[in-house]
Amino acid sequence: MSPLPNYSPNQLSLGPLESEILNILWEFESATVKEIHDRILSDRDRELDRASVTTVLNRLMHKGWVVCHKQGKAFQWQPRISQPEAIMLRAHARLHQFLAVSNPDVVAAFADSLDAASLDQLEAIAERIRAARQARKEE
Repeated sequence: MSPLPNYSPNQLSLGPLESEILNILWEFESATVKEIHDRILSDRDRELDRASVTTVLNRLMHKGWVVCHKQGKAFQWQPRISQPEAIMLRAHARLHQFLAVSNPDVVAAFADSLDAASLDQLEAIAERIRAARQARKEE
């Protein structure tokens, strides 16, 4: 079972264009504003100024999602965490929001509404938790 990443962005919520640009960075691993802009404009139905890409990248940097390094005359942008790590962090945050309801009736009603496939999945998760806890005890 993978542990949560050591690093987490300051803000997990992203707008649609922020998500799109982050997905491009995950695909490229590192890219310039021009490369990201060209990728977005590869869809002929899209219009977007290069300055807008820069603005969104700066927002992503302030939220803690990306870093920027100067290479020659261009700036290279890179994601600070991988896509699987981002999925894990978002799922963890959603689970904590759900459990923060702190009303056992709400949680019980949710658990009662799960279908058989979901119950099998929960059992598999519980087994992984037991194995991870046992492995920590043995260390």
